[in-house]
Amino acid sequence: MKHIVKRAGHSEEYDQRKLYASIFAACNAVRVPAGEAELVAERVVVDVEKWLEPKSEVTSNDIHRVAAQNFKVYNPDAAWIYEHHRNIS
Repeated sequence: MKHIVKRAGHSEEYDQRKLYASIFAACNAVRVPAGEAELVAERVVVDVEKWLEPKSEVTSNDIHRVAAQNFKVYNPDAAWIYEHHRNIS
């Protein structure tokens, strides 16, 4: 079980669905076709989860930073939206 320390200071369990949804929403914002957006979101989630494996607790900012770095590989335009607009989903 991975715990995420949120910006407000509270802690909650990691939920890959939230990360997937935010990546997917950023793809939608730049009109990436749904099938491609799903694939990109899945890849970014896998990349972040590999990074998360050895950790027991991280901040939401850490996850956001790592996700953005990996997202840029798959779609730089959508990654920019993700990186600069935290509440798009």
